[in-house]
Amino acid sequence: MKFLLITLITHTPDPITGLTPTPAERFREVVDNAVLAEELGFDGYGVGERHERPFISSSPPVVLSNIAARTSTIELFTAVTTLSLLDPVRAFEDYSTLDNLSGGRLQLMIGKGNGAAQAKLFHVTEADQWERNREGYELFRQLWENDTVTWEGTYRPSLTEAEALPRPLQKQIRIWHGSATSRESVDLAAAFGDPLFSANVTNPIEPYAELIDYYRERWVHYGHDPAAALVGAGSAGYYATKNSQDAVNTYRPIYDATLARIESFGLPKVFLTLEDAIERSSLLLGSPQQVIDKVLRYHEKFGHEVMHLHADASGLTDSQHRDSLELFQSEIAPALRKEIPSRPISARVSAGVPA
Repeated sequence: MKFLLITLITHTPDPITGLTPTPAERFREVVDNAVLAEELGFDGYGVGERHERPFISSSPPVVLSNIAARTSTIELFTAVTTLSLLDPVRAFEDYSTLDNLSGGRLQLMIGKGNGAAQAKLFHVTEADQWERNREGYELFRQLWENDTVTWEGTYRPSLTEAEALPRPLQKQIRIWHGSATSRESVDLAAAFGDPLFSANVTNPIEPYAELIDYYRERWVHYGHDPAAALVGAGSAGYYATKNSQDAVNTYRPIYDATLARIESFGLPKVFLTLEDAIERSSLLLGSPQQVIDKVLRYHEKFGHEVMHLHADASGLTDSQHRDSLELFQSEIAPALRKEIPSRPISARVSAGVPA
C-alpha cells in the first residue's frame, strides 16, 4: 500500500488554542509538512483546490512549486484540480511548468468541484459543472500528450494546430479522478482507463463502496483488464498513540471543535459523537493495531492500494503531530504494506525520468 498526506489548506482557528494563523504562516506550515512527509517516507503529498471559506487553497500549482523546491523525491498531487472552473490551456501551462520544475513528480487528481462560490466567482453552476469537467479533462489530456492540438468544444474558443508550452517532462501523466458522489466522474475515469480516488471522508463506508464497485463495473464495460483498475481512498482524520485511550482523550476536544465548526457552516453532522465516528467513519484513531485493523476492513470493501491521511496538525501540538506520523511510518505502514501489495504510484515514462 502507498500513503499520501493531503491538505485542503483550511484557514480556521486552531480548535484547541483558538488562534488563527496568518495566511503566510498557514502556507509555511503546509510546505513544512510536505518536507516532513518526505523525511518520514510518505509516498506523496497533495494540495487541494477550493475557492471559498474556510479554504485558502485557490492556487495549488503555486504551493506545489514551492514544495517542489524544498523536496526531491516525494510525489506531488493535486487533490483535486477543479477543471470545471479552469481554462484547460492555462491549467496545462501551469502544471506542465510544475512537472518540469519538480523533475516529473506531478500527479493530478481532477474533479468538478462543489460549493456556492463556483457560481459567484466563475459562473459555473450545478447544471454545467460536470460537462465542463469532462470537456476540460479531454482537452487537457490532448494538450499533455500532443505537441499541437486542433480542438473544438463548448466552453472555450476552438484551437487549430495550437502549441502549448512548455512541453511537460512526463510524456504521459497519471490522472486520478476524485469522486465523492458523482457517477459521472467514476464513468469518465473508467472510460479513459484512469485510476479513481474516493473521497471517503464525510459519510459511512457504504456509498463510497458502491461508487468503487460501479467504477470496476464500468472499467470492464470499457474493455479494460479488471486487474489493472487502480483505486485510492481518503480518511476522515488520523491520530495514533501507543495507548488507544491516550489517542481518544487527546482527540476528543479536537473532534468536538470540528463538530461545532461544521454546525457553524450550516452543514449536516453525520457522526454525532467521537465514538460514532470511530465506529462508522473512516477516522483512524487509536493504537497502531486499531488503525491497521480499520484500514484492512476498508480494504475488504474498496480493494484500494493508495490511501491518504490529513497532513495538518488540526489541533495537535507540533510534537503530537510528528510523533503520530512517525508512529504511522514505523509500525502501521510496514504492516499495511505487507498485507496490501501495491503497484508503483508513479506512471512516469519520460526518457531519463525513473519510473
